[in-house]
Amino acid sequence: MTASPELGSARTASPDLLRSVFRQHAAGVAVITAAGDRPVGFTATSLNSVAAEPPLISFGVGTSSSSWPVVSEAEHVGVHILGEHQRELAATFARSGADRFGPSTDWRNGPEGVPLLHGVLAWLVCRVVARIPAGDHRIVIAEAVVGDPAGAGRPLLYHQGRFTALRD
Repeated sequence: MTASPELGSARTASPDLLRSVFRQHAAGVAVITAAGDRPVGFTATSLNSVAAEPPLISFGVGTSSSSWPVVSEAEHVGVHILGEHQRELAATFARSGADRFGPSTDWRNGPEGVPLLHGVLAWLVCRVVARIPAGDHRIVIAEAVVGDPAGAGRPLLYHQGRFTALRD
């Protein structure tokens, strides 16, 4: 087999290569929350449906993130699917050092004490069943306990390093 010109210039795997490749991958945007001495949360594009029976989800979280100490011990987490109208909320939860649960964030305590964000397209409260080491991250697997898929609007996406929306 010979190299095809469409393949471009192959590069050796590195963190920069991985980031460059995944900038080409459009991903849905979620915010993960957990309750501790104070609520924590972070923006995630790694959210996945794992199984329908039992209803399992997964997401990745960096062990150096400010949310990790709480998520590492939380029994339950909140999973929020953001709408295209929530770019600023996504940016707030992605920004290091931001007051994520300050006056500009509309939220309440939900089932199992999990912080729930208002105005999202859908949310779940999930019971954490596993935390799997994966490099400088942990993959969290959690089982859905309760949720609401009834929010209105279109999903927020992350592509080419920025928050964006679907186009018709």
